[in-house]
Amino acid sequence: MIIGIPREIMHGEARVAAGPEVVQKFVKDGFTVLVEKGAGNGALYHDEDYAKAGAEMLDGPKAIYDRAELILKVKEPLFNEELNMHEVDMMHKGQYLITFIHPASPINHDMVRKLAAQGVTGLTLDGIPRISRAQNMDALTSMSTCAGYKGILMAADDITKFMPQMFTAVGRIEPCKVMVIGVGVAGLQALATAKRLGAVTYAADIRPAAAEQASSLGAKVIDTGVPAELAIAPGGYANTLPADVLAKEREMLRETIQDMDIIFCSALIPGKIAPTIITEEMVKGMRRGSVIVDISIDQGGNCEITPAGTKEYKHGVLLEGIKNIPGMLPTSSTWMFAQNMYNLVSYLVKDGKMCLDFTDDITGSIVVTHEGEILHKGAREAMGMC
Repeated sequence: MIIGIPREIMHGEARVAAGPEVVQKFVKDGFTVLVEKGAGNGALYHDEDYAKAGAEMLDGPKAIYDRAELILKVKEPLFNEELNMHEVDMMHKGQYLITFIHPASPINHDMVRKLAAQGVTGLTLDGIPRISRAQNMDALTSMSTCAGYKGILMAADDITKFMPQMFTAVGRIEPCKVMVIGVGVAGLQALATAKRLGAVTYAADIRPAAAEQASSLGAKVIDTGVPAELAIAPGGYANTLPADVLAKEREMLRETIQDMDIIFCSALIPGKIAPTIITEEMVKGMRRGSVIVDISIDQGGNCEITPAGTKEYKHGVLLEGIKNIPGMLPTSSTWMFAQNMYNLVSYLVKDGKMCLDFTDDITGSIVVTHEGEILHKGAREAMGMC
């Protein structure tokens, strides 16, 4: 089987789907690996290292998409402004794509439809279930670790105050108050990082076990008012809440949210649009100069008015909707991502052929498009196809 690794084209994205170490593993396993020249430069993985690992280096993405049977990417397919064409338009029928597609996010619906129309089998990394046998394939967890760490550093850089308490010759400066909404992998890393920087930390999660973990890190846990029986979905994930329960959660959190200097949003429901927890009215009530880092923006965002892919002030609050925070730690995040990708490909490919068992927990959770159809449940719901 021929694997293709194109250069990522999202603005500011320095990661690559596989480093030379993993390419060498693929080649040893019998794969032919095509790498676009310069694909790894941003992560400090250079062409000569790929060549030594056994990769065939090609100029430009078209040759990669033309020849490869399996495309490995970090981010979802995008419009290539340099070539004036969409990456999906370079793909062909019967080709496989593994990347973060985020198919339920409205901004990606047209791209998902294009994948289906092209006859591409799209497999999304954000669908990997958090079960023990899938841990070494779980790129979402790996990237969430990076996003939690870096996201707090971004907020600390943008806030106009000291993070820790400071005792000065002219008086005491109080520490920043930081709240994390959604205490999964990213949220826990965010809490730990904020704590190390000296902030006073708060946390909210509808899952009792997640709230307990936040408390163990020294955060004050804010009651969401959501009954445990409604909060937890299979696999320990957060559940989709009825509209009235979600509205009650917002009211329970409103006062604390509006007293914060920094809010880190990472509440997600796998394969579905992220719940809106912070409304525009709540933002209006926040302190001027406060910062919201909304890493759930790939799935729509936890704040109603977070700008997708950028950051801007609204109602005096800086809203950060940067979509590729792990790309700001390209060397570490690429290394982690590449190991996850290798393990997933090794799981799916048998005797040089892709073998998709749709009854399998892992495979069934990640297939988005196949043979011209959109199969992903969350995407179909978000598109109104169910």
